[in-house]
Amino acid sequence: MATAYKRRMTTPGLPRDDLAAALAARRELGPDYDDAFIESLVDRIEETLAARQNAAPRRSRRDRAGEPPAKGHGDGTLALAIVSLVTAIPLSAIGVGTAGLAGLLIAWVGIVLVNIVFGVLRR
Repeated sequence: MATAYKRRMTTPGLPRDDLAAALAARRELGPDYDDAFIESLVDRIEETLAARQNAAPRRSRRDRAGEPPAKGHGDGTLALAIVSLVTAIPLSAIGVGTAGLAGLLIAWVGIVLVNIVFGVLRR
């Protein structure tokens, strides 16, 4: 499995021989050159990652499915709608039980405001 993955990679990886040689050189130079060794290693890793990222094909949801994603799916609006309906039942009961019609209206105005604010912030 690992060899198949390596064959599919289009960008070169960090050669193990180069890393081993750099590590050996670091051991010979001593701790005075640790910072330079680390910076060099980090630069090589960043270059490799950047090359892999540039070589990877960019695919959006539209490319994968052939059509744009439906509005309301994956952005939390459906979850908010379900949570709003589920919380509306106990909040309505509490509002009616404590303050009557005014309590019911306050509970529903709060639920509606939360949904409106979420909708405005999502745009």
